[in-house]
Amino acid sequence: MTFTRPRRLPWLLLISAVVILADRLTKIWVSAHIPLGGAIPIIPRFLRITHWTNEGAAFSLFADTASPHVVRWALVAFTLVAALVILIVLIRLGNKFTLATVALALILGGALGNVHDRIVYGSVIDFIEVHIFAYHWPDFNVADSSVVTGACLLMLDSLRPHHKPPC
Repeated sequence: MTFTRPRRLPWLLLISAVVILADRLTKIWVSAHIPLGGAIPIIPRFLRITHWTNEGAAFSLFADTASPHVVRWALVAFTLVAALVILIVLIRLGNKFTLATVALALILGGALGNVHDRIVYGSVIDFIEVHIFAYHWPDFNVADSSVVTGACLLMLDSLRPHHKPPC
């Protein structure tokens, strides 16, 4: 009798779905309650909830290009290809619940959350603004946080020693 390990893929995809849902709900709330360019201070001189749009990539890279339509669809295409690759890797590794698979699930959810905005609205809503002393971090959102957290987890996982099971 052979025992197979239970598939973890549904749980990993649930992580992605929760990220997408949290991203959508927060962006909807911000759009309904804060005018574009407005802000609500949370921790004075440190954290504000704002309402901005970003037509470019991370840190508004390519936002001021002469061809915003080309940039938009190039970012959509790149993101969808990357999300497809991540989904394929998750399907192949779907019987394992590891730091790497959780990281990939977070990245997948974040990528799909932002690509939704790019396709539907033409830009991404950013609303978390952080100031550290005189430094202002570019505004970001739940999807961005998920992608960065996933990337950090992947980096941590790559630094951990991995023991191969004996043959």
